[in-house]
Amino acid sequence: MAVSVSEADGDDDLSESADINVTPFIDVILVLLIIFMVAAPLSTVDVPVDLPTSTATPQKKPDKPIYVSIKPDLTLFVGEDPVKRTSLVSTLEHIPEAAKDRFIFLRADRGVPYGELMDVMELLRTGGYPKIKLVTVEGVSQAAATAQPAH
Repeated sequence: MAVSVSEADGDDDLSESADINVTPFIDVILVLLIIFMVAAPLSTVDVPVDLPTSTATPQKKPDKPIYVSIKPDLTLFVGEDPVKRTSLVSTLEHIPEAAKDRFIFLRADRGVPYGELMDVMELLRTGGYPKIKLVTVEGVSQAAATAQPAH
């Protein structure tokens, strides 16, 4: 509640003003804006895949990467949408960001057989998407960890 002091009448009465104080509302909106700005980039792809680790130097991702994921039960996903193997290329052709000269990021679960991974890569290659990058988790691979000599 706001109070205004006026000396026009000459009385000492304080009259109440019915103005809305919007400062707390603006503070809440700004905090929510910051929370959404921080949380939005974290929600890229929500298909749970147990990726293998790699010690390779991480490379910069494009602004809008196209992810193709293979789950352990061999189901395919483009982004977060499930697709059939036969419609993988046609699904990619309907995505404006999936130009044939851009990289397709292939995410395969650790339990996916090598032959199945190669079959999906061959589908992409024959469909006109020869630029494929394999996605891994950054870290020390198990082979490198076991190869280190004990002190």
